[in-house]
Amino acid sequence: MRSLPARRLAAVALTAAASVVALAGPAFAHVTVNPGAAAQGGYTAVDFRVPNESDTAGTVKLEVNLPLDHPLASVRTLPLPGWTAAVEKAKLDKPIKVHGNDVTEAVSKITWTADAGTKIAPGQFQEFRVSLGPLPTDTDNLVFKTLQTYDNGDIARWIDETKDGQPEPAKPAPVLKLTKAAEGDGHGVTASPAAGAHGGSSDQAAAGDAKSSDSTARTLGVVGIVVGVIGTAVGVLGLRRKSGNSAS
Repeated sequence: MRSLPARRLAAVALTAAASVVALAGPAFAHVTVNPGAAAQGGYTAVDFRVPNESDTAGTVKLEVNLPLDHPLASVRTLPLPGWTAAVEKAKLDKPIKVHGNDVTEAVSKITWTADAGTKIAPGQFQEFRVSLGPLPTDTDNLVFKTLQTYDNGDIARWIDETKDGQPEPAKPAPVLKLTKAAEGDGHGVTASPAAGAHGGSSDQAAAGDAKSSDSTARTLGVVGIVVGVIGTAVGVLGLRRKSGNSAS
């Protein structure tokens, strides 16, 4: 009878550990921009990384909205087998200057639609690559509000903006951070390509490494909490058993 409370304590500890893992898991399943940073004024290539969060449905469409308050004159998609990309443009309220020329319209949305027999299945993810530029110099981030459509009709709306000093929303929009360029390339913009587009970028590689390290640290932190909780429960259970044996 004396072992019953200890068993209950162990069960509670294991339940708490499982809850920690469950709460930590979704934080790694957001739609994101990778790498997460690029230099202002330059050109870059990014991947919109889309995990499939459903256990029963597959992702068959992705809509990425580009900010028209900070328009991008050059937007190109990389062909992806099994998916068809459609690019929509919109007239700008105020033309922007790019290499001395007036640009009066910019891409407002990119939609990828899966071909028949193609989808992002449960437990999988897909990356959709886009080249962008020149990146604006009057803001420190670009927000890409995104809709993810499943083959059962469900839509995940990644459109909420994260506010400084506030908890991250449940469905945050993908964000590309923009950093100050060190020096120009002689053409009015600073080169800031990602791997696979015009060369490499040390700034973006560092940002990607930092993001990867942060995710790793969070994962290790969660594992540490779980191990600690389970270890405490096992230790208490052992002490209770030892105490019971001594009393007998």
